[in-house]
Order: sequence, then structure tokens, then C-alpha cells
Amino acid sequence: MSHHGVETGLYESLVTRALDQRLAASPLAKDIREVDPADHPDILARHLADALRRRLPRNPDERIAVVNQLLGILEDPEEEPLAPIRQLLRVSPDAGPGVRTVTERRPSTPLTDVALLTNAPGEPGLGHELRAELASADGVDLLCAFVQWHGLRFLEAELADARDRGVPIRVVTTTYIGGTERRALDRLVEDFGAEVRVQYDARVTRLHAKAWLFHRNSGFNTAYVGSSNLSRAALVDGAEWNVRLSSATTGHLLDKFSATFDSYWNGEQFEPYRGAADADRLDRCLAEAKGIRNVNRATLISGLEVRPYPFQAAILEALRSEREQHGRHRNLIVAATGTGKTVMAALDYKSLRTGPTRPTLLFVAHRREILEQSRRTYREILGDGGFGELFVDGQRPEHWTHVFASVQSLSSYGVQNIPADAFEVVVVDEFHHAEARTYQALLDRLTPKELLGLTATPERGDGVDVRGFFGGHVAAELRLWDAVQAGLLAPFHYFGVSDGVDLRQVNWRQGRYDVSQLENIYTGSDARARIVLNQLRDKVVDPASMKAIGFCVSVKHAEFMADAFRRAGLPAVSLSGYSSSDERDAAISQLRSGELCTIFTVDIFNEGVDIPEVDTVLLLRPTESPTIFLQQLGRGLRTSPGKDVLTVLDFVAQHRKEYRLDLRYRALTGHRGSELQRQVEKGFPLLPSGCQIVLDRVAQDTVLENLRNNLQMRWPQLAGELRAEPTNSLRDFLDANQLELNQVVRPSPNRSWTHLRADAGLIEPLSPADSQLLRRVRAVTHVDDPHRAHDYAAALRGQRARDPRLAQMLFWTIWPDGGGFASVQEGLASLHNHPLVANEMSQVMDLSFEASRRIALDMPGALAGLPLRPHASYTREEILAGLGHAKTGRPPSHFREGVLFTEVDGHPADAFFITLKKSEADYSPSTLYRDYPINRTEFHWESQSTTSVNSQTGRRYLTGASTPLLFVRQQRRGDFGTSPYVFLGDAEYVRHTGDRPIAITWRLRHPMPADLFAATSLTH
Repeated sequence: MSHHGVETGLYESLVTRALDQRLAASPLAKDIREVDPADHPDILARHLADALRRRLPRNPDERIAVVNQLLGILEDPEEEPLAPIRQLLRVSPDAGPGVRTVTERRPSTPLTDVALLTNAPGEPGLGHELRAELASADGVDLLCAFVQWHGLRFLEAELADARDRGVPIRVVTTTYIGGTERRALDRLVEDFGAEVRVQYDARVTRLHAKAWLFHRNSGFNTAYVGSSNLSRAALVDGAEWNVRLSSATTGHLLDKFSATFDSYWNGEQFEPYRGAADADRLDRCLAEAKGIRNVNRATLISGLEVRPYPFQAAILEALRSEREQHGRHRNLIVAATGTGKTVMAALDYKSLRTGPTRPTLLFVAHRREILEQSRRTYREILGDGGFGELFVDGQRPEHWTHVFASVQSLSSYGVQNIPADAFEVVVVDEFHHAEARTYQALLDRLTPKELLGLTATPERGDGVDVRGFFGGHVAAELRLWDAVQAGLLAPFHYFGVSDGVDLRQVNWRQGRYDVSQLENIYTGSDARARIVLNQLRDKVVDPASMKAIGFCVSVKHAEFMADAFRRAGLPAVSLSGYSSSDERDAAISQLRSGELCTIFTVDIFNEGVDIPEVDTVLLLRPTESPTIFLQQLGRGLRTSPGKDVLTVLDFVAQHRKEYRLDLRYRALTGHRGSELQRQVEKGFPLLPSGCQIVLDRVAQDTVLENLRNNLQMRWPQLAGELRAEPTNSLRDFLDANQLELNQVVRPSPNRSWTHLRADAGLIEPLSPADSQLLRRVRAVTHVDDPHRAHDYAAALRGQRARDPRLAQMLFWTIWPDGGGFASVQEGLASLHNHPLVANEMSQVMDLSFEASRRIALDMPGALAGLPLRPHASYTREEILAGLGHAKTGRPPSHFREGVLFTEVDGHPADAFFITLKKSEADYSPSTLYRDYPINRTEFHWESQSTTSVNSQTGRRYLTGASTPLLFVRQQRRGDFGTSPYVFLGDAEYVRHTGDRPIAITWRLRHPMPADLFAATSLTH
């Protein structure tokens, strides 16, 4: 028996028996006298056991001596005195004669303990511990920013031994600062049999972690996480801190380590290093990371496949959906400068090729530099060094098949001389210039099969919104935090500061504050300017050396702020639409050189100006449009050497109820609704790495009050808006009032579009039956594939659905308990008596389908007849009905399991209902790493804790006796109540580990939707 067992079981047993014998002479006599005799014996035992733990010595041998003394006092013949303490060193089968067992080298820290190693005198060094860990490991994973020769040499004997024992070694590293040494990677691969993966692009390297994970078949895994790369200084004598973890005590942390490492390992950003085959590429990337440029690289084509970032892949999928599902062939992509718009356009163009020749292409921009770089991008992605001709500054194309042209050259040539159908694909970069006469003439003339606009600024300073060229529609819009997370934009520190200004009495006209009144308030005294200057001194290290842009409400306000800064010793100027181009160019040049620290502007820098050096943005006016807010923020988000972070100071006033602060913070964070309110209350804990949003107390109260007023707009207020401007169109009402669907269609009773119309007096009061049915409208807010949208709409109109199974899915969606109907047909026919309900469901489904950005796929093979389509969203009721499980007498409302084993068209199938975020908490480490995507084609899933590999269910999973069908959702609840699942399609078994539960990796037939993967991947 170990001393740990003595502490828990035997001590309590001995103490209880000692009580029974009135052991007054024992070391516990004092504690016995203090216990109330009326207490239950179990309570007495626990009390005295705690006392014993406090009194007994810490040394295990001394503790055993005390226990043996107690045994002697009790004189129990059944209890044998404990032998001296012994240590279990190894549990393994007999290895046979002549085979070495690894017991002579052990880490100084026991397997079950955790420790902090600091390379301090008197404690084991990290290098020594790693050597000992390697000696008993059955698998090794290493994650570090760089690998160096002398660090590797320190562990070479143990690595060679691991190689000889067949231990798999996986290493993930980067080209960060050029720190990795190629010969070290070569030796790992060639001499020690390691698999190595490298993040080659140092520009977006975000991996700074240093960690080892040692897998053991016994389950006693250990890990080291801290500051040490694989270098001699880190392992031997550096001032390094590393925490040693153990699966026995911190198992959930090792689960996270393993899951995240696997996601890196299988992710596209880390590519295999194969020694000599990749040596040249590695050398070039390491040199560039050190600032050494290869002058010939601009003329070379690497031949490597260019892969989009996950957020870029999501945009490309959305673009494909616009064309294939919605029939839209004039599309706009909105993405910040520097996020790879041209890369996305080139990848999109590559996907449009359907025959032996590429479609004809016209790429239009306004500067030669953009055209040259864009052609280079297309050549790289197409793997064709001769692709494309320039038409700019006197250069003219010869073949006119793939042309990169300036709008000025096209205008001089005469757009009327270009055949209208000359180009199948037209791409217009910086589309916000399209209102200019030359652009307009070009767009009016050409009739391409596909028109693609690229812009960072759909709303221009002159009030023109280029979305009007696309029916007010945006095909895809880049989320700010995705680009920051990918390292394409600089991280930001946003400070919301209360400025003490009350704007609640300022006139509100046409959706904005009266500019003249704002100007009077902001220039009426120096008080607000002093607040701005004080906040700068508090938030910026050296205001005199910053490079800032301040956005003002008017010319007078800009001049006022520039004067205030100059008087404070900070060089500043003001610019406006009245400033000449020479004045603008001079100011920008002086800002870059440091002669100026701030430019105050009115609108003109919202778009079209690229100054990467800007490191501070001052938001000095209320900006009603969230798009313009992001444009202003974007002036400082470009990365630049020496710029670590963008500092944003946003001065928050007391606002009118009409002012929508929720739109601003939704644009900034991506959160909306009640989730946005929670993030404000908690201080925005879920931002991209390196970013922060800090609101002072007054600003936070102001923001929360504004959010509550707008996010939870009072129902009578909504009814008043509808009464003032009556309409039967839900879409028109939402657009006119800048509302989200969930603000009208709510999970609570009597909250629907039809209820709102009734409360506004547009229709008669509703019957109880209508009110009850309207509660199910929210169950169709997710319909996102054309087949279901068509058949559901037909059924709601009283027409026969093309697929009777889709009719059943709609029936069980509306009546999860069966509704008391004898058949599906009877239930759907009853909708004829509820035309208001059917009308609202149809309108909601139209909005839902129009907003869909995923392409629903067909099921292949034996399950081709399944009415459920991969990548579409479904409720539990729809899934059960689609699988044929829901029927009269067995309604979906009775199903409560996480897995359904059933037969589909005679084929056995297991439907897995997977919720990735199992806890309502923002972060729950004990559940977060059980089910997750490893990459877009592999998914990690954990069975129920009672399922063993030898059970009938376990064998079915592992042998392929049934087809796994994966239905996944991010969390249990969303804007409309219970969240739907996304159908990932069928999968096949890849591998598994563990037992009770079994951890299984499934391979998906269809890659996971890019947007869902980007939102749920452990590494993004």
C-alpha cells in the first residue's frame, strides 16, 4: 500500500476504531475530546482524519511509523504492520532476456506532480528533465518557435534512443526572426526520423509557444510549457521558466495541448519539411525573416500551391454560393486593405476555369503599382509566369485575353472600342472609385459573365455607397478580427473614454446628428480638447513621436483640434476636402517622417489613403455608420515595421436613443445581441490575440444603456415605428429601421412579425391558435438550402411538395409533439386555416435563404436518397424526420440522446448530435476539447463515457459497420432559442485512442464549411 492510500482510507478506519475503544492515550486525544459525541461517526472520522493529517509528519516513512504504532495500540490481529515505503518504477510486460528496460533514468519530478522549473540553483535543469522524459516516452510532440543545432545536440543521445525504440517524434516550428537553423531540422529528419512541419511565412507567424508533450502508453503523459525553445541557452543556463504538467493532476490541460497540437499539425499553415527537397525554400524564408531580401524573387514563380486563409476560404465559398444558389453574377467583396483581396480574386478566377482554356479576364485598377502586383499574384496562383498583359503608362496588350489595365488607359483607348462581351470576367479593384465617370462608362459598356468588385470602403465620404451597383448587396465581408488573428492586420488597443459631452438634445435628422450643433459643442471650449490630450499622455508612450489621424466633425473642428495640439507642443495640421492635393501629399510625407505627429481630417481619410505608419487613431466625432467607423479604424490597421499595435481613442458621449452604439461594437467584435451585451459587461474577453477593448466606467455604463435601448427595443416602440410607416413586408420594415430579424421574431410568447402587425393595428387581433403556432416561426429561421426552401414554401401555400420527406420535416418542425394530428397531410392541410402564420413563415424563410452563404451538397452513394444535404442547417426535428425516425407515436420531442442508431434506405447509420461548446460558460476547459475539428476534413469526437471498444456500439463505430453522420452546432442556444445543427455529411473511421470513452477521429467526405471551421478551429 502506498503512503497516499494510508492517508485516505487506513487513517480514517484506524481513527474510527480508536474512537470506539476510547483511545484516550493516542496522539489524537485532544482532538477526540473536542468532538461532539452526538456527531455521526462518519463526521467524527472525517474530523479526526483531518486532524491526523495536520499533526502527522510530512515524511512518508515517519507517517508509516505512526500508523504502525496505532496498529500496535489497537492490537488488531487482522492488520499487518506496513512494510517500509517502496516506489513503483515501471509497469510493463516482461521484455524478455537481453532487452533493456528504462528504469535507471527518471525525471526528478514524480509522474503525478506538477512543478515550475526556472533553471535556478538547487533544482533540476530543463535539459536534464527532458532527457529523462525522453527515455520513457512512447511518443513525443514538440512545439517551438525555432530549433537550433546546439539545443538539439544536448538531447541527441536520447533522441537516438527514441528512434531506435520506434518512438514517433513530431516537431512544429517556424521561420520566426530566422532563428531556426536548417541543419538542425535536417538532423531531426534524417538522423532521428522525426516528422517536421514549418510555418514558412514569417510575415504572419503567430506561433511563439514553446512546449513538449510526452505520450506514454500507460496514460501517465507529461508536458512542459514555458519559455524555452530548442536551444542550448533555453535548456541549460538561460533564465527560462517552464511548467511541468501531468495527466494525473492536470489532465484537462494535456487534453488541450494534444488537441491544439494536432490542429496545428494537420492545419494548412504548417507544411512538411522533407530535408533536401525543401532546403532551398527554407533557406529563402529564413533569410527573409532576418531581413535579407532575394532581389530575384519578384520574377520567379515558386510553383507552390497558394492556399487561402480560413477566413479567405469562407469568403470564396460565399462568393460561389452567390453565383450557384442565388444566381447573382455581379458581386462585391468588402475587405480591409492588406487582407489579400487580390489573392481571393485570383483564387476565385482559378476556380472559374471549366475547359482547356482560361476565361478572358480584365483586371482594372487606378495605379500601375497595383496592376503589377496583381498580375504577379495571378501568376503565382495560376503557376504561370507568362500570364497577363499590362495596359498602363504606354504599355499595350497584344493578345487582349488577360489584361491588367488602368482605368486611365482604357478611357484613352476608348471604352466604346472594346466589344461588350470581350471579357468573361471583369475584376475592378478599389471599387469605391466606380462612381467616377470613367469607371461608370466602362461598367456601362462591358457585359461580362462575372463582375467582381473589390473594396475596403463601400461607403465613401461623399455619401456614395457603391453597394448600389450590386443591388445593395455584399457577397462577402471580411470580419476584422479574422484578419487580425491571421496576422494580416495590426492588433489594436481600443479605449472607449467618456468625454463628458451630452448630445441628447442635439437635433437628429435623416439618421444622424446635426453637424452644425456638434461643431458648436466641440469647439465651444477647450475642456474636451484637454481631455483628449490627457488621455493621449496616459495611453501613448510618447505622444510627440506618434503618427496619428484624428477624425473630426467639420473643418472648423479639425482646425480647432490642430491648434490645441500645437499649443500643447504636438505638431499637427488639419486637412479637408478643400485642401489641395499638394497640401495632402506634404502632410502625409511629414507624418511619415515624424515632422508631424497628427493630421486632423474631415472625411477625406475615411477611404483611399494608405499610410501603414499610422499607429494612433483618434475618433473625435460620433460616426453613425459602422462601415465608416471600420474605415476610420482601418487607417491604422496596416502592419508596418516597428509598429506593434494600433492605439485607438474613441471619445464616448451621452447619446440620443436613436444613436446605435451596438452597430459600432458589433462591427468591431463580431458579437451581437445579448452576447454583445455580455461581452461589454465582462470586458471583452474573447478578442483576437494582442487586442483589447477597454471602456472606462462611465463609458461602459453609457454603452450598456445604449445597447439595452437598441438591442432590446421595447415592443411598443417597434409597434409605433410600424404604425407610422405601415408595411406588410418584413424585409422592408427591418431595412427601414436597421433591425435584425431576432429583434422581431423572438423566442418569447407573442413576439413575431404578425403579432407586431396586430399590435400596430394593421390587422385584427390574433386568435389563441394563431398565437400558439406563431411561436414556431423561429424554427424556420435557419432554412438555408434551395430544395428545402422551395418545398417548404410550396407546402405552406397548400401545394404538394416535390419530396414527401421534406413535407414530413416541415410538419415535425411546426409540431414537434405531433400536434394531435393523425397524419402529416392532415397537419399541413390545417395551415390553410392559419394564412397569417403561413405568410410569416414564408417571409422568414425567404430572408433566411437569401442570407445563406453555404452551398448545400448532394449525398453520394448508398445514402443519396437522404433528404438532408451536407452543409445545410437543420433542427433536431428535421434531422429525425429526414432519417425516418420521427413518426406518429414516436415524435421528435421524445428523443433526448446524443447518438441515434437507425437505418436509412436499408443501410445502418449512426447520427451524432454534437455541440462543440458544451458549457454555457465562455470557457470550459473540461469540455472544450472533447469534440472539435482537427482540420477541414478530419473531426475528433469522443463517445459516451460508458462505451468501450469491445462493446457492440464501440465495435460498430470502429469497424465501419454503420455510416457515421455528423451534425454539429457551436452552442446550444442562439438568437432564436435552440440552435440548429450543420450537417457535415457522412464520414469514415481513421483512428481512435482510449476506452470508456473512445476518442475517434473521423474523416469527412466533404470538407467542413470554411466559415464554420474558421469559427470553431482550435487554432483560429
